[in-house]
Amino acid sequence: MTLGVVGTFLVFLLLFLGMPIAFALMLVGFAGIAYLASLEAALPVAARTVYEVSAYYPYTVIPLFIVMGGFAGSSGMTHALYSAFDKWLRKLPGGLGIATIGACAGFAAVSGSSVATAAAMGTIAAPEMKRYKYHPRLITGSIAAGGTLGFLIPPSIGFIVYGMLTEQSIGKLLIAGIIPGLILASAYMAIVIIKVILSPSLAPVSPEPVTWREKLRALTGIWETIAVFLLVMGGIYTGFFTPTEAGAIGATTLLLIALFKRKLNRENLTTGLQEAVRISVMVLFLVAGANVFSYFLALSTIPMKVAAWTAGLEVSRYFIHTFMVVIYLFLGCFLDAISMMVLTMPVIYPVVLALGFDPIWFGVIAVLMMEAGLITPPMGLNIFTVAGVVKDVSVEEIFRGALPFLFSIFAIVILITLFPKLVLMLPNMMF
Repeated sequence: MTLGVVGTFLVFLLLFLGMPIAFALMLVGFAGIAYLASLEAALPVAARTVYEVSAYYPYTVIPLFIVMGGFAGSSGMTHALYSAFDKWLRKLPGGLGIATIGACAGFAAVSGSSVATAAAMGTIAAPEMKRYKYHPRLITGSIAAGGTLGFLIPPSIGFIVYGMLTEQSIGKLLIAGIIPGLILASAYMAIVIIKVILSPSLAPVSPEPVTWREKLRALTGIWETIAVFLLVMGGIYTGFFTPTEAGAIGATTLLLIALFKRKLNRENLTTGLQEAVRISVMVLFLVAGANVFSYFLALSTIPMKVAAWTAGLEVSRYFIHTFMVVIYLFLGCFLDAISMMVLTMPVIYPVVLALGFDPIWFGVIAVLMMEAGLITPPMGLNIFTVAGVVKDVSVEEIFRGALPFLFSIFAIVILITLFPKLVLMLPNMMF
């Protein structure tokens, strides 16, 4: 156990010194196995783990979902979604901010990446809101927060990584994220309305009238998104095809749509495929490093003893659950979402099982807290993504704009803790 504790602190030291988290986990895990067992035992563990993770067929869902997002952006879906929500919601307080969040939710339904969602919406929504004199804080905050929906609304890379680390059904996890994702999107919209009601200068009312004909015509631009989402998630929900097959079907469908609309060129295709390779390699190396580190922790017996200790505490299990949420909130200030999940699951997941929590339900809690990490200072990845797109707004101003939306995430965590059926209803109906 002493070596396990030392190894854990060593991982954080290496991260502080700048080593990539995948290599830090793998190095410490390899050294720990070699010390506790032997070098001959450690060498095949590292080699076999890297090969098995990269060669495991179900993990091909990661590049497929990333490619889906790339093709969706190339086909003009992002612009069509924003235009439709804008025409229907423009007259509400902060209408363009609400439209931005609605469009983010729609784009998240065909893209597994929160960063891609924030970047795509930043290029489209920010100029429009600037034109109507929206406050920069509301512009960037709504884009950064709306982008986090890409990590919760399926298809979601967050659920895929959680399923890979915990060996839970990826299909169940994706389905479980639908209702919480819709509730969170609604909560984000409510935050925008409340902010604008309290401070009307944040968002002047749009003076341009929109006829019913324009509203109805705008709806024709979102049928592709709805059709692809129903095809992908409907196929998973009915059991007609697996998540991997769903990713392939979704990517192919969006490719055909982009080709039919003549929106796909060599540059778009190359960029989308390169992004899929980059993110897939990053995620798979993180998972491989986490697996090697998990073997080391298993030899040190730390996860089992921590689980037994927490299960024996004479306190409510929800007190420990709250403590885990606070830990995730703290780590989200310094680590990106996937790294945070990879680093913590080897210890936290056995505790979750020992406390009797449903692993699918906790997966949604974990992903929600990863979302919070995307917009918390000083390392919120979505904040810096938006700063790269909206160049005339400071990072500090974007953090201030995104801060109120954090309360929505905490409120949803409390809500699904009190009412777990909001998460488990659809997966239980599915299986």
